[in-house]
Amino acid sequence: MPACDMDILDHIEKIAEISREIGVDKCLSKIEAKTHFDFVTAKLGISPVQAVMFSHFLERNHDFNIKVNEIADSVKCGYIKIIKYIKDFDELEKKRLIRCSRNRGEITYRVPINVWESLRKFNELKPEKKENLDTVELFTVMELMFEERKNNELTFDNLTTGLIELINLNRHLEFCKKIESYRLEDIDATLFIYFCHLFINEDDDNIGPYDLEGLYEDKNWFNNVKKQLSHGHHNLIEAKYIEFNNDNNYVDTNSWKLSDNSKKDLFPDLKVKDKVNINKNLLLHDSITMKKMFYNKRETEEIQKLISLLHEDNFKKIQGRLDGKGMRKGFACLFSGGPGTGKTETAYQIARETKRNIMKVDISDIKSKWYGESEKKIKGIFDNYREAVESSDTAPILLFNEADAVIGKRKEFSSGSRSVDQTDNTIQNIILEEIERLSGILIATTNLTQNLDSAFERRFLYKINFDKPSAESRMGIWSALLPDITEEMALVLSEKHELSGGQIENIARKTEVDSIINGNAASLDTLLKYCKDESQNGFAGTSKKIGFRNG
Repeated sequence: MPACDMDILDHIEKIAEISREIGVDKCLSKIEAKTHFDFVTAKLGISPVQAVMFSHFLERNHDFNIKVNEIADSVKCGYIKIIKYIKDFDELEKKRLIRCSRNRGEITYRVPINVWESLRKFNELKPEKKENLDTVELFTVMELMFEERKNNELTFDNLTTGLIELINLNRHLEFCKKIESYRLEDIDATLFIYFCHLFINEDDDNIGPYDLEGLYEDKNWFNNVKKQLSHGHHNLIEAKYIEFNNDNNYVDTNSWKLSDNSKKDLFPDLKVKDKVNINKNLLLHDSITMKKMFYNKRETEEIQKLISLLHEDNFKKIQGRLDGKGMRKGFACLFSGGPGTGKTETAYQIARETKRNIMKVDISDIKSKWYGESEKKIKGIFDNYREAVESSDTAPILLFNEADAVIGKRKEFSSGSRSVDQTDNTIQNIILEEIERLSGILIATTNLTQNLDSAFERRFLYKINFDKPSAESRMGIWSALLPDITEEMALVLSEKHELSGGQIENIARKTEVDSIINGNAASLDTLLKYCKDESQNGFAGTSKKIGFRNG
């Protein structure tokens, strides 16, 4: 590809490719690399060495725990030698191109999503916007800062400095004016803003010691703050900015929340909370890109039937009839099958076609190491979903993606049972109860149906098992994803390798990258090699099929 037609990602990719082949030192002096270095260093304001290192970080942008030795191997550099380049890693961190986590003596790195998204969209790194924000944007920035602190990518002192700066830069907002008017000490302001963040971004009004532990680096300081809060002597409690939680007239001295006065003062109409929660959890149906899906005959019929049922006119009629007969009117659906068979994408396409937004549930976020927190989160998810159903003209879809972890067989208790097993069972009981009360639509996807608890199986009204595609379906997928290949090539590929749709899409992406770099269309031999490589990952099918049926 001519250099004039290359964007920043193309140049970064060439730097990674050259340095991977000949190493960082030789790459810096290679004439063919000069054009790429000139472009990247000018755009990002970094040195050529930093451009090499960043290119290899960016190649691993899917990994949130990139280790120094992995970069060393990638640039053909010994581990001892790469120590001299750590200062360049530090510069990349200062420029916010990478994040560094220093947790329990282990140093790992990651590339933030906003960095590669900015490079992809704008051909440069757009500076993070921190001033002239609206309230929703303000809390989004705060959420990212607290997440970096949680990951040990930001010290408590730097977090405090950053939050104070953020408040000062947005004095036009009523929230920031109020925070300044309280005239809190910086460390108290950080804790108070953290309470506000949890209330707005996490819908959490039950803050315990487990919520605060990750905020402080110094364990002694954490224990001191916890003691002050528990005894009611903390400045924020004495000023009535936060207060103890009260359950059935019992004051819990290890559970705190924003006081009612603080909520009224800071969020008089609570609209900001609703907006943040909607932005965070909701995927709008009109933002979903149309994608042609290929299924086997049975799946096609079952999916089309479900789409018909979920079109709003039919859905309302069915719910009215069920409700009139005293039957449960919620639709709980289970999509099962191996990885790459299209379960999640099918849920998206159903949402797009039936004009329903999707409320996504992050299972990993539910499963907390702290007893009691997971139950609180799962209840909050269903409470928020009920509110969304009641306030929407068209009920959104509640999507539990990769739900294996929360719908598996419940565990038997014994004297040696772990508390985490009891928590898992409690979560499952809550979900079972909520499915009974469901008035909207829930779709759960799972890879492992053989471990499905029978109580869940009974409660899913519609069940679709996604088999790996037939040869005919695979041929359609090949032709759709690689329209330039011949019909004969598509036939050979579909017959020689029994790949899932996801695996075929991986190969199509590799082929597209090849064509960008080399300018050549993929040959049949190349595609067959990619198929062989992809086949080595195997196909995780299901050993127990669940048919599409009522009840």
